[in-house]
Amino acid sequence: MLDYHLHLWEHGPRSLDATIDQVAQYCQRAVAAGVTEIALTEHFYRFEQAGALAGFWDDDPDPNLAHHMARKWTEEQGADLDRYVEVVLAAKAAGLPVVLGLEVDHYPDRMDKVASLLAGYPFDVLLGSVHWIGAWGFDNLTVPAFAAEWDARSIESIWHSYTLALEELADSGVCDVLAHPDLCAITGRMPAVPDEFYDRMADAAAGSGIAAEVSAAGWRKPLAAAYPALPLLSRFGARGVPVTTASDAHSHDRVAERGDDLRSLLAAAGYENLAAFRGRQRHLVPIEAGVMTGEAQG
Repeated sequence: MLDYHLHLWEHGPRSLDATIDQVAQYCQRAVAAGVTEIALTEHFYRFEQAGALAGFWDDDPDPNLAHHMARKWTEEQGADLDRYVEVVLAAKAAGLPVVLGLEVDHYPDRMDKVASLLAGYPFDVLLGSVHWIGAWGFDNLTVPAFAAEWDARSIESIWHSYTLALEELADSGVCDVLAHPDLCAITGRMPAVPDEFYDRMADAAAGSGIAAEVSAAGWRKPLAAAYPALPLLSRFGARGVPVTTASDAHSHDRVAERGDDLRSLLAAAGYENLAAFRGRQRHLVPIEAGVMTGEAQG
């Protein structure tokens, strides 16, 4: 199995310097759990090179949400992308089972700028994520203003806005994998008929040729289940959308978390292979090549 969504740092203000020893620690944990390869995929917005994208929140008509998004952006920044790339490439050269990745958010009407900022870097895989709707960081439930917004909007409107952003992200061609593709389910609140949104998400992935992620991260959220839900994963499978597997860990002790549960979910949806990447070129590897056996944690 693979763990293709890993972060070197927890969220919040902190030192953001990557080291080969830190990467080696992640790899050791992965190998011990039967994972054959990991992808380091730090958030692009944490790097100084993403500074040109700052201010997207000003498009939102709600100044309170814009204020909190600007504050969180500033708190999270401070890493250097060139240093990060240098460290991961050195780890690869040393024979560690790691590939170079990045988690890239959806920026409405700015994805061409994102592509320009990332051009020239030797990435193996780019994850595409939707973490905000306008200036609303909907999955950041620790910020009271963001958490309260869940009660101010209808669930259907939230899922529609999220799905629209996901469609635009997939269509941009900037990324290779849709990370936690139904992240809008994070609170466990579901629309009356989620099928129409599942169909749109699956059509977006299939139509753009992008892969999708099967992530253990949802078990650590109020949702208490994997991303994506089995009905969405089954739609991905029916449309021929390849998948990766991920823990979305932000510390080495969560690498390969709940791998057995992910394996069961893949089997239920009929998957036998996973998508791996080199130089942003996809190839398939059998699930049975390795099994994530990390202890299930809530």
